This record gives sequence, structure tokens and C-alpha cells, in this order.
Amino acid sequence: MRNGDGPVRDEGRIPREPREGHEAPSEPAPAPAGIPEQQARPHPEDGLDGQTAAAEQAQAERAATMSEQHNDKHHDPHDRSGARAMFIELRKLPDGSPEKADLRNQLVRMHLPLVEHLARRFRNRGEPLDDLTQVATIGLIKSVDRFDPERGVEFSTYATPTVVGEIKRHFRDKGWAVRVPRRLQELRLALTTATAELSQQHGRSPTVHELAERLGISEEEVLEGLESANAYSTLSLDVPDTDDESPAVADTLGAEDEALEGVEYRESLKPLLEDLPPREKRILLLRFFGNMTQSQIAQEVGISQMHVSRLLARTLAQLRERLLVEE
Repeated sequence: MRNGDGPVRDEGRIPREPREGHEAPSEPAPAPAGIPEQQARPHPEDGLDGQTAAAEQAQAERAATMSEQHNDKHHDPHDRSGARAMFIELRKLPDGSPEKADLRNQLVRMHLPLVEHLARRFRNRGEPLDDLTQVATIGLIKSVDRFDPERGVEFSTYATPTVVGEIKRHFRDKGWAVRVPRRLQELRLALTTATAELSQQHGRSPTVHELAERLGISEEEVLEGLESANAYSTLSLDVPDTDDESPAVADTLGAEDEALEGVEYRESLKPLLEDLPPREKRILLLRFFGNMTQSQIAQEVGISQMHVSRLLARTLAQLRERLLVEE
């Protein structure tokens, strides 16, 4: 800075006089409040060299920090920025070493939020969320064991297909009410895809012959695959019908009428009752349809109560035997 009296000292330094043929350098802008002026602006003689030196120093400090993080064996499992360094170290450690097992567990815990996010995409499909999270964690562990950090791919990008595939495999293997062979499970999936494609192509449901031609299988195999679909379980009755606010499927079903249980028995007994002798038939009707006691039946029919008991026992035994023969 200059004034009318000549050069003055600035912060204890004497600025250089401008060289011959060169203009004096312009005065740097004043430092922001709270920052010492000596730190806020470079020395006039440094120019761009001072900025380069500062950038190199900052880069060296960052490199030193990364080196310390890499050499530190106790990584913070919540520090995602250090995940790549942890994976590199994991590959260098020998199999079976406690250090490798501990680092592997840290990486798994670090990425559990990814597992929970992917598992929630499959909720309300008949499986508890906790079970889906456990299945997805298996996929995460497989991804940690197989991931190569040198490929330049983010771990979340690499792990997502494996985790989702593990969840879908769980639905495919566990979503059958009756256990059927894997061949039929895969055939059902192929039939579902072919049916959708042919329906869109022809504007109607495909025939068995068209499905067989599309998949290159026999019509008998198509029918077998369609029949196996009946073993596939539907959603739980406790799951909401459409969304969380709608009632459960079970709440929309009617109650079972206990009287319906006796319809089949009455229809089966009707022809057998017609074949009974008139007295045995009358005693049976008075006992079970008239709700009369054996003593009352004896007075009504005109025989002893003991005789009524023997006739009832013999008639019921005959009916039971004939029902078993017909079944």
C-alpha cells in the first residue's frame, strides 16, 4: 500500500519495489472479518505459486488422512466413505483370521439399511417383514464375500441384484402351500409369462395348444403346469385387501353355518332310512327328530323301554355299517 509519504510497512513486512518496466501489483482485497489478514491473502511475490503450494499442501493432508484410515484396523462401521478401503483390506487378510471375520461383520452392519430398504419393497406379500429382512441379509453377506473393489463399481449397485434375487427366490421356494418339484415351479412361471404375451398378441386367452407351441412342450405338460398353480399359496387372510386402511381379507368372508355340516349326513341317510322297517324307522325319527326319551317312545309305540333301547342300538349299527360300505 502506498500513501503520499512513500512506502509503509504492512503487517511487519516491507513490500518489494516494482521492477523497472512493470506496474506495481494491485492491492489484495481486505480479509473477511475474523480472519487474520496475513492468513487471508498470499504474499505479493508468491502470486499463483502461493495458491499452488496451498493446494498441494491440502492434497497432501487428504492423502495422509486416507492413508491413516486405510492402515487403521478399527474402521467406523457407519463411515460409508471408508467402505472401499475396508473392502481392499478385507481382500488382503487371510481366510479364517479373526481380523477378517471382524471386518466382514462391520461391512455387513454398515449396509444393513440397504437390506431393510429392499426388504420393505416386498412387504404385504404374505411374508413377515422380519423374515424378508433375514433373507435379504443372506444376499448381503454373499455380496460382501464376492465384491471386488477394484472394478470401480459402488457396493450398493453390486449388491442390490443379489439381495433382491435372494428375496424372490424365497418367495418362489416358500410360497407354495403344497410342496411341488422345482421343475413344476419353473414351468408355472414360464406359463404365466407365455400366457401374458399371447393374450396381448391375440387379444384373448391362449389355448393349451398355443401355449405348448410357444414353450416347445407337450399339451400334457402344459396342463400339468396349470394344475400345479393350484398349489401356489395366495396372500394371508390377515393382509389388507388393498392398502393399510382397508379391512383384512378374513374380515370380508362370511361365517360358517354349523347347520351345513349336517346336510351331507342327512342326504346320505335319507335313502337308508327309507329301507328301514316302519317300526324301527318311527322309533328312530321320534328319538332324533322328535327329541323324545326312550321311556316316552316306549309309551308312544306300546313296547318296553328296554325293547326300544335294543331296537335303537341295532338300527344305528345297521345304518353305520351301510354308510361305511357306501364310502
